[in-house]
Formats: sequence, structure tokens, C-alpha cells
Amino acid sequence: MSPPPDEVWLDEVRLDDGPLEWDGYGAARQRARERTGERESVISGIARVGGVETVLVSFEFGFLGGSLGERTGDRLVAAYARARELRLPVVLLIATGGSRMQEGMRALTQLQRVATESALNRAAGLPQAAVVRDPTTGGGWATLGAGADVVLALPGAQIGFAGSRVRPADADPYAYSAEGQLAAGQIDAIVPPDRLRATLGRWLRLLSPAGEPAPPPPPYALGASALPASGWAAVRAARDERRPRAAAYLDACFDWWEEINGDRCGGTDAGIRCGFGRRDGRTTAFAAQCGTAVRPAGFRTAARLIRMADRLGIPVLTLVDTPGAANDPDAERTGAGAAIADVFAALASARTPVTSLLIGEGGSGGALALAAPGRLWATPDSYFSVIAPEAAAAILKRDAGAVRSTTDQLRLRPQDLLDLGIIRGIVPPAPAAR
Repeated sequence: MSPPPDEVWLDEVRLDDGPLEWDGYGAARQRARERTGERESVISGIARVGGVETVLVSFEFGFLGGSLGERTGDRLVAAYARARELRLPVVLLIATGGSRMQEGMRALTQLQRVATESALNRAAGLPQAAVVRDPTTGGGWATLGAGADVVLALPGAQIGFAGSRVRPADADPYAYSAEGQLAAGQIDAIVPPDRLRATLGRWLRLLSPAGEPAPPPPPYALGASALPASGWAAVRAARDERRPRAAAYLDACFDWWEEINGDRCGGTDAGIRCGFGRRDGRTTAFAAQCGTAVRPAGFRTAARLIRMADRLGIPVLTLVDTPGAANDPDAERTGAGAAIADVFAALASARTPVTSLLIGEGGSGGALALAAPGRLWATPDSYFSVIAPEAAAAILKRDAGAVRSTTDQLRLRPQDLLDLGIIRGIVPPAPAAR
């Protein structure tokens, strides 16, 4: 990896004691230069990763703990600007203890400069991927790491805003580990070093689409092909445990894919799978409900996925399949209503094409949140209802024996939805191979 001839590397590092006249600071930098062979705590250049040209930024932790000072800020600003100039993604290999104390507030304010540059690249539709190494703490995590579109971490890496010497004495170290941050939905995956190059290459190919985004076609139906004779038959077909679920549809839609993880607010939800898939050289983002009640973290993850895809110009496929949004006390405390509203807003404002397919249960607003307005199809073994039939009968003060007749009144079958103008069509099974 080498810098382009006209790159600004800002290597004229002065060896004085800095803006605070911190005694010995110049000598410390000189020792760091001799030990590492570097002039600052970050280096950058143009590289190819997985065949994708990218601006690569790497921290040298041996240079004053990978800390951020003014010169570090200069280098990061130059790297982001070069990425915008060349329309390239940015990959950040981070290992830092935070801002450089010897430069005081002049160092801390570099975080604002970095955040501004990152925002400019996001606005330009350029992807950013971070690889979080050990350790990644302080402002380096809170701007470069946590602010990236996709965050990968090395196993066992120490990750957190608080460094090891400033945490509460009784703090659980797991919360500051890559494994703990993955469980909390703050990073997308833990990747061993021997798989890092390949994984980064896959992500860069997924997040660097070529050309205008085209609407993804609705997938073929994988389950029953016959339409249900009654409303209750539709409900039973959609609730059948043998019916194909999201995983089967993702396998049919994509040759390979990568998933994002978590809502970046401390939560994950196994009831929804979100990520980016590749087929025939084209990338499609997906948000796929898995047939369970979706929790607030799941809705927030879906909203994050839709907004990322929209910003990067990647079309979206949503698979609708849920009995409804989780409505237990914990779901209410963690913002079920706000999370659902966020998905509605993300879909309503998306400029990128979105296709939705109802593949099973369509339970009220929890299902509707993932259904693109005016661009929803359905499989024959699905239904969509304003409310679950059992709940509808209960609200109407009907006994249990009236559930089936109530189901028919709701007109929730795929053919009913088509007649009502709710869906654009009922998808057929895949054509038989010749």
C-alpha cells in the first residue's frame, strides 16, 4: 500500500512539547517514531480489498497508544477527503486509547473534525467499515468505530467509550469486550484475523453497488401453491410449522450474504434478520421477519438497515412474517411504539426501491411496518389482518366458537387482499426446471 503522489501526509511533525508545553512530549514522540518507524498514530493510503479499491486507514497503537492528536486529525481529514474525491469507501483499522492528553482540548476537538468528515462521506453515499482491534476506547470508538456503517471486531478486543483505567472499579469486563458488545447489538460481527481480509472484501462488494438501484422482483412462493378456501384455512396455512420461513427465502434469493447485528441502542432480536445479499452481481438489502413477535430492537435494526441501504443507493427486499409486535411490559418499556414508528418513517421516506413479500402471518401493525406502501406481494400460504382473529373475537365479545366466522369477516386471505387493493399480486411457485 502506498500513497498517491499528490497525497498530503503532513509528516512535518514538530518535536516540541506541543500546544500545552507538556514537558517531555516532544521526546516521547521521538521515541515513538524510533520504535514504530511511523511519524504519527495513523497511516493511510489507497488499497484493494477483495478487489474493491478503498481508502484504508490504520492505527499504530505503538505510537503513543494510538492516541488522537492534531496531526492525527489532519491525517484522518485528508483520508476522508480523498475518499470523497475518488468516490471510494473508507475502511478503518482501529486501535486507540482515545484523545492525546498532552495536547489537551486541541486533541479532543479532533473528534468533531472526524465526525464532520464522516458525515460528509455518509451524505455522499460512500460506505464506511470499521475493524475494531484491541483496544478501541474513548473518542476513537465513539466516532470512528461506532459511527461506521458496518463494525467488525477481532475476538477478545477491548471495546468501549471508557478505557480500562477510568471505568468503575466493579465494572464487568464482559461489557467492554467484543463479545459483550456483540450481544448488546453494538457491533455486527466478530471476525478472526485469518478471515478478516475475505470478510472485509465481501462487505465492500456488497456496499459498493454499481449503477442505479433497480426494484428487486418479489421472490417465488416456496410453500403451498393453492389458495385457501376460507379465512381460517389461510390462518392455519400461515401458522403451519412446516411452512418455509425467512431463511429458506433468503437461500433462494441470494448466492451469499452478510448480516448486520443490533440496533446500536443495546438490543438485538433473533426474530428479524437484516443484511445485504448478492446475486448475479447485484446487491439487495433485506429485512426478514422470522415468524415470531418482533421486539423493539428488531424494528430499530430494520430501520437502521433501510436507512443505510437508502443512503448507499441499494434496493431493499422485506419479508413480512410475524403474528405481531411484541407487547409485553419489557417491550413497552424499551419503546415498542417508537421503534415501529421509526420503521414506518424509514420506509415512507426511502428513495431507493423497496419490494415487500408477505410470506406467512401478517399480524397488524407489527407486520405492516415492514410492508412497503403500494409494493407488497403475498404468497398463497399467507394472510394479513388488522388484528389476530382470536383477538378480534374477544374485542367483539364473541365466544371462542365464533373465531372462524370472524376470520372470514376480516377478509384476510391473499385473494381478499388482492380484491381490496392491499397487495399488488399473489406470487406463484418457481417454474419447474427443464
